Amino acid sequence: MNAKPPGSFVIPNRVRLVPGNGGLTKVVVTTKASTAEIYLHGAHITHFQKNCEPPLVFMSPKSHFVAGEAIRGGVPICFPWFGSRAGGPSHGFARISEWGLAETSAAQDGAVRVRLRLPIAPLKAEWQALKTEFIVTVADTLTMELIATNSSAGQTLEIENCLHTYFQVGEIGAVSITGLQGASYLDEAGDGRGALKTDGEPVLRITRETNRLYQDTAGPVEIRDESLKRMIRVEKYNSHSSVIWNPWTTQKLPDDFDPAGHARMVCVEAGNIKRNKISLAPGKSSALRVVLSSTPLK
Repeated sequence: MNAKPPGSFVIPNRVRLVPGNGGLTKVVVTTKASTAEIYLHGAHITHFQKNCEPPLVFMSPKSHFVAGEAIRGGVPICFPWFGSRAGGPSHGFARISEWGLAETSAAQDGAVRVRLRLPIAPLKAEWQALKTEFIVTVADTLTMELIATNSSAGQTLEIENCLHTYFQVGEIGAVSITGLQGASYLDEAGDGRGALKTDGEPVLRITRETNRLYQDTAGPVEIRDESLKRMIRVEKYNSHSSVIWNPWTTQKLPDDFDPAGHARMVCVEAGNIKRNKISLAPGKSSALRVVLSSTPLK
């Protein structure tokens, strides 16, 4: 699939390509500050960990690692649509497609950059004009950039994008989330699914099944984890939607998610969905960028 041989992407002591779970190829990145793993299947980040800290992202130990299925945990890429779509896979085809490596590089400051590209050939005719890249920069922070370009001469493409990050927490009862007060959201949990509400609380705590699709919010979101004694910050650029998700144990869970796992994770997602979807004009590009960082609690 790669135009260059796999060995050309290896950087000694920085970047390796190895067989991962299920025999799927993964990119292993090592920097002076952190480690990360990225599967070519779905361009899926399954690991990011700063030195001397617990992993930042949560992985389900029951996750499937097979072609045609999404990996459970880490950072799934929901694209070019979010949610269900008639005739297509849930949350789009990007997270179940085999991406190609386009470039790896190491900067003088120690950061490592991995660029992946979504192949066009397997896509249906309606998406043949969509060129997509995912750039991951690993340092003491994790930076992710999803770039979509409409290469058609006269067709506008309607797209949604979302980096569906699963964060690892010590215990969900010790977690509080800030940055969304005053924002409107679609409540997709419990009774009355799809109701439009407004978040009136300065702090969000997860005490039940939670699935909130926040609209028209571009600011950062922070996760305060009293158990692991750290603050996680989600900074987003060219993103006007945020999603907060924890399945709890009240909904029918997929077989790749252990119900007990709800106590050790929370999803804080960044993108552009529902009324914030993007109309990508011919020849135009859109870049969603998300920067994840963590600091010790004072």
